[in-house]
Amino acid sequence: MTDLSLALSPETPADAPVVEKLAERAFGPGRFARTAYRLREGVAPDYALSFVARVGTLVVGANRMTPLRLGDAPALLLGPLIVDPMFRSRGIGRTLIGRSLDAARAAGHRLVLLVGDAPYYGPLGFKRVPHGRLVMPGPVDPARLLVSELVDGAFEGVGGAVAGAR
Repeated sequence: MTDLSLALSPETPADAPVVEKLAERAFGPGRFARTAYRLREGVAPDYALSFVARVGTLVVGANRMTPLRLGDAPALLLGPLIVDPMFRSRGIGRTLIGRSLDAARAAGHRLVLLVGDAPYYGPLGFKRVPHGRLVMPGPVDPARLLVSELVDGAFEGVGGAVAGAR
C-alpha cells in the first residue's frame, strides 16, 4: 500500500459534479439500473455523514449515506462507495466507510444497509440480512444485502419493505 496524504471532508452539494464523474468512471452508465440507485432517487444524501477523499485537490473517493426505512425502522443506505480506479487497493474505501459509520453512530443512527460483497464489508461490521427479512423494491442478490448495527441489537425485530425516506 502506497502512503498517501489523504484528506477526508464532508461532501457538499458543490462536490456533486465531480463525485458524479468519478461514479461514471468507476461504474459506468449501468449503475442507474441498480436497485440501490433507485432507493436514492429523490432523496438527498445526509451530507454530514457523506465524505469525499482527496489527494491534494484531486477527488479520489467518495461515500454517501442516504436516509431510508427498513419497514418502520429508520436507517441509512451506505453507497455508492466510489474509489477512482487508479487509487484502488490503498485503503481509501475502508477509510471512507469508517468515517461515515463513526459519524452516523455519533449522530445517533442505529442501522446501516448496503448492497455489497460480504468478504469486503464483513470486517467493517456488516453481516448478511437473513433471507426474506427485508423486501427490496427491485432485484438484489440476497447474499449481497448487508446490515450493520451501530447499536447492539438494533436490527432485532426489524423487517419489511425497504424504501427511501421521503
